Amino acid sequence: MEPPETPTFTVEDVSVGPHAHGFGRTAEGNSYAFRVRKSTLFVEVYRADAETDVPAPDDIIATARRSIREIDLTDERSIVAVVRDAVSTPDSVVVGQEDGRTVRAVLSRLGAVIDGL
Repeated sequence: MEPPETPTFTVEDVSVGPHAHGFGRTAEGNSYAFRVRKSTLFVEVYRADAETDVPAPDDIIATARRSIREIDLTDERSIVAVVRDAVSTPDSVVVGQEDGRTVRAVLSRLGAVIDGL
């Protein structure tokens, strides 16, 4: 008999570099997405019961911002470590975020452009 699976922090996709981005699931089972913009990592954590694959701004339950000045953006492990820390200790939800778009929506649009090539 196998023990029941315990949810764990996972990264489903990560792209490295100066514009690093990706998504995954928190240890609680919520989806999250992240992106690097200038010298800051932005993370959004979404409701577990979101009705669509691309969450709306109303689906955001927590956000986090972390400086990445001391992080090697070419090293996937470094990026994942910062994301894991940000997801485990998020800031409160920010009302009226800087551009009104969710990270997941931006990643979805990028994926559509890439698929169209």
